[in-house]
Amino acid sequence: MPRYDYRCSACGMVFEAHHGFDEPAPLCPSCGGPVKRLIKQAAPMLRGMAAPVSKYATKEELRAKWAEETPKLRKKLADKLGEERVLKNAPTLRDTF
Repeated sequence: MPRYDYRCSACGMVFEAHHGFDEPAPLCPSCGGPVKRLIKQAAPMLRGMAAPVSKYATKEELRAKWAEETPKLRKKLADKLGEERVLKNAPTLRDTF
């Protein structure tokens, strides 16, 4: 069963409850008042090269993803390390494909 975090609207007590998705929110265990569900942590979002293309990505999709992300990576490296070091140490990071 999923774990949910709640805060009592009446007394402010924060507690967690384990119940099914379709079940209603419980009452506060301290005062019996109504509660509101808390969202303590947002789901992580993957961006850039970490973002999945798909489980069964084709070569064309992977090439398109690489072509999209390479200029961004190259710019970050050039800003941080300088253009000469990027050209010398990472010649495969070309601007065009």
